[in-house]
Amino acid sequence: MIRSASRRSFLSLLGATVATAGLAACGGKAEARTFPVTMSDAQWRRKLTRAQYHILREAGTERAYSSPLDKEHRAGTFLCAGCAHPLYSSKTKYDSGTGWPSFWKPLPRAIVTDRDFKLGYPRTEVLCARCGGHLGHVFDDGPKPTGKRYCMNGAAMMFRPA
Repeated sequence: MIRSASRRSFLSLLGATVATAGLAACGGKAEARTFPVTMSDAQWRRKLTRAQYHILREAGTERAYSSPLDKEHRAGTFLCAGCAHPLYSSKTKYDSGTGWPSFWKPLPRAIVTDRDFKLGYPRTEVLCARCGGHLGHVFDDGPKPTGKRYCMNGAAMMFRPA
């Protein structure tokens, strides 16, 4: 009986340890990447506004309908607010009705993606390919031809008219 109880205790402890490790991995940071543009935290804080820093460096989200870029309809290019890397052409922008600037396709080599579990379920996070700044998320409910909705934080970008 003691042997059986010890075995059950061991298996229970083992299961709890594995489950805890798995949950910690889901909520933790993704594997470290290197990006061409790097700065210290102090340099990013000096360069960016408080809102830009919160979004780009802390993976924050701006309030829906708060960005003027949501209503930007001129021809041009949307750039990363952290490093001025070209991200999206105005030709791929559309009104998704979500309150955030949305695009159906990024420019070539503009972004990279990562898995994000911050809300407890998997999402695809969009990062600037040059500085690694958090831009937003991509979803599979966008228009043709890609079916993608790149839902971006306006404070993470700036606009350069054509």
